[in-house]
Amino acid sequence: DYVDGPVILGAQTPDAMTDRFDQITDYFSARANAPDRAEGEAPYNPLPPDALYLGPDEWEDVRQRRTAIDFDVFETPVSGADSNSIGGRRAIDFAEARSRADTNLFDAVRTRIVNEQGEGQAIAIACYSNGSRDRLTQLLIDHDVDRATPVSNWDAVLSADADQIPVCVLPVDNGFSVPGRTIYSEQDILGDRLVRRRRATKPSEHLISEMSSLSVDDIVVHADHGIGRYDGLETLEIGGAPHDCLRLVYAGDDKLFLPVENLDLLSRYGSEETGAQLDKLGNASWQARRAQVKNRITEMADKLMALAAERELRHAPKLTPPAGLYEEFCARFPFAETEDQNRAIDDTVESLGAGKPMDRLVCGDVGFGKTEVALRAAFVTALNGRQVAVVVPTTLLARQHFQTFKARFAGLPVKIAQLSRLTAGKEAEDVRTGLEEGQVDIVIGTHALLSQSVAFRDLGLLVVDEEQHFGVAQKERLKGLGSDVHVLTLTATPIPRTLQLALTGVRELSLIATPPVDRLAVRTFILPYDGVTIREAIMREHFRGGQSFYVCPRLADIERLRERLKDLVPEVTVGVAHGQMPARALEDVMTAFYDRKYEVLLCTNIVESGLDVPSANTIIVHRSDMFGLSQLYQLRGRVGRSKARAYAYLTLPTDRTLSETARRRLDVMQTLDTLGAGFSLASHDLDIRGAGNLLGEEQSGHIREVGVELYQQMLEDAVAAAREAGSGVLPTDEWTPVISIGAPILIPDNYVADLGVRLGLYRRIASLVNPEEIEGFAAELIDRFGPIPNEVENLLEAITLKGLCRDAGVEKLDAGPKGAVVTFRDNTFSNPAGLVAFITKESGTVKLRPDHKLVYRRDWTDPNKRSVGVRRFMRNLSAVAAAPEGATGE
Repeated sequence: DYVDGPVILGAQTPDAMTDRFDQITDYFSARANAPDRAEGEAPYNPLPPDALYLGPDEWEDVRQRRTAIDFDVFETPVSGADSNSIGGRRAIDFAEARSRADTNLFDAVRTRIVNEQGEGQAIAIACYSNGSRDRLTQLLIDHDVDRATPVSNWDAVLSADADQIPVCVLPVDNGFSVPGRTIYSEQDILGDRLVRRRRATKPSEHLISEMSSLSVDDIVVHADHGIGRYDGLETLEIGGAPHDCLRLVYAGDDKLFLPVENLDLLSRYGSEETGAQLDKLGNASWQARRAQVKNRITEMADKLMALAAERELRHAPKLTPPAGLYEEFCARFPFAETEDQNRAIDDTVESLGAGKPMDRLVCGDVGFGKTEVALRAAFVTALNGRQVAVVVPTTLLARQHFQTFKARFAGLPVKIAQLSRLTAGKEAEDVRTGLEEGQVDIVIGTHALLSQSVAFRDLGLLVVDEEQHFGVAQKERLKGLGSDVHVLTLTATPIPRTLQLALTGVRELSLIATPPVDRLAVRTFILPYDGVTIREAIMREHFRGGQSFYVCPRLADIERLRERLKDLVPEVTVGVAHGQMPARALEDVMTAFYDRKYEVLLCTNIVESGLDVPSANTIIVHRSDMFGLSQLYQLRGRVGRSKARAYAYLTLPTDRTLSETARRRLDVMQTLDTLGAGFSLASHDLDIRGAGNLLGEEQSGHIREVGVELYQQMLEDAVAAAREAGSGVLPTDEWTPVISIGAPILIPDNYVADLGVRLGLYRRIASLVNPEEIEGFAAELIDRFGPIPNEVENLLEAITLKGLCRDAGVEKLDAGPKGAVVTFRDNTFSNPAGLVAFITKESGTVKLRPDHKLVYRRDWTDPNKRSVGVRRFMRNLSAVAAAPEGATGE
């Protein structure tokens, strides 16, 4: 109705639409004819289909009124005016060469390319990402496909020489051939890839900076004025123009208005704000309190650096990836790596070869590819002749990792074993002997690996998966395994102390915050328990060929729920798993579920840690109010591990009121309904609990005094100062210039309607530091919201001026129709002689007043001229400040 032109339909569209019409009708009938609802279940009155959807007759009317173009992969018997063949065909897939042990895949690729080129076909190869393009190009060159060349775009493919083989990033899943040209895809050559058109992803640091948008009544900390309460956004007239400001309320109901471009002065107090005491505006107690915390943090930073220095003095053998073999091992990974994942892998491999013991934390959401980082680190370590231990919290996860490692290391001279309570006595003894004698290269197990009876001949790498499940004694045992052992910790929601150590740079941190290709966020529904909804959820998964988890908090409820499921969904098979079952019986049930012999697994939260069942894409959590926040998050992470959309249903009792704590937990789960939210969850936990026992001293008191974000920043500054200077002296306080250019500065609500999104943008804008970042952010705004209005251009201009003012030591800049007035910080300028020369050179337009303010007289009635003129003036002034003593910066 709204778009002109023909309707384009795929070959299967008519059949698919008929099926969809039938599905909608059946859905309505099931709801309308549902049996009487159990007492306490929510009422439900379905709308008839024609109130929501076009019916078959209405759709046919639309189709008749418009030209329809049908695409079909099959040729029609007769070509004519209404039918035309473009002569394309699917390119050759190298599946046979991949499957035969006696055939080298790349020899087959080279032979095929030579034959096609001999027939006059131009050859190109389509890859999914820049990383895979570079990797595949190198693999081809290593196997004598010498003319393989990475290129940046399709035009470069078209203009390539006839004997050249351009390798390009293109959104092509399967290769094809048309007269004169053949395109092979990365999937054709390297095997099945779960790929689709690439979606733009935000850098992980943006995901972090946006995770803490403000809400009205949040407790916040102003760097200069202390703890206050955020009371909303207000537009004030400043210099005769509208200007967005944050309204902050302090003790005694005093108000402070903070311009949005200075939002970097503001930080969150923390998620747990009940004990916060508001400061009094103008009172000296805040500055005294902040200085006191600074001194204590300085002492702590020195101790942290002493720990880091001690680690730097230790040595470990340099482990380097074997050339050629490593690339082929990487090519076995059946997915396209994300940029974050590649960065984490590269950093880990680099650390292994640095000659010092690695202590790296890889933080990534459930299913984001942390295991692949461990696999490649294990490959490098094992191929260098040292042993690898992978420690996991549960026997089920140990079994799953064991199978994953066995599959990936198949055909390589590496012996892999597992050690857990599922390992039989004789087999366990053989594993222990093999570790001690060096016959076992990689061992995967639970905390049984940490017992005194397990000894390693030459342990090189320790991988700890989901460290939050291990106790203090177990972690102390890990530390005692050897001073030259590399440690790689994998976690989705790190415990606060670990996160604190990583954020302050004492441990290396790799953050995988971008989701894998084709990964969709899990749709989360929080609802009163409703039998019809539960049936629909399970049957929808059943009809699309998937599996479901049904998790309940108490073992005592399992049998009752099994009977309930039999009544609700008699069509599906249900397996039962819980921690009280014998080890072998539990393994049998999980294996059967993994092998798809059960369609629903009714279980306790034993499935919380790391289980990977890609075909399970629905999870129903019974009495979700009885689970903790981290548990709910981990449970939801059991689904959504393939490219299918996954659903999580968190059900609530209908006959009782939720506690405030449970309601807050579920609210957080609803707001974290995005990919990559595990780091946010851990940060939320850090806010609530503090970093804990960071150095054997309780730090939460410091956090209460200055707020979590300012505390974090002060600690980072202190660590940086201690690292660089060794003196423990904190760097100069951060300060923010005050800018007024007499122009509207705001993001209009008709440009970005959602207040939460506007505040998130303001926060990011305030943190931009250089012209490249500002231009990149402006480009992002255009992509997301359309052409930038003048008010936002002015805001970006104010941020540019802030940077120039900082460079010039300017504390305040006032610009208007008649010129500008500049106030220097502490009434000093870094190059006084240069400033005098600058004033003389400007011949009367620049004057220094007795109160040490600099006045620049210009006719800037036109706002556009004012914007350009102020920027030019401040650029000149900052150049003078940066110039050698006496020079004018030119």
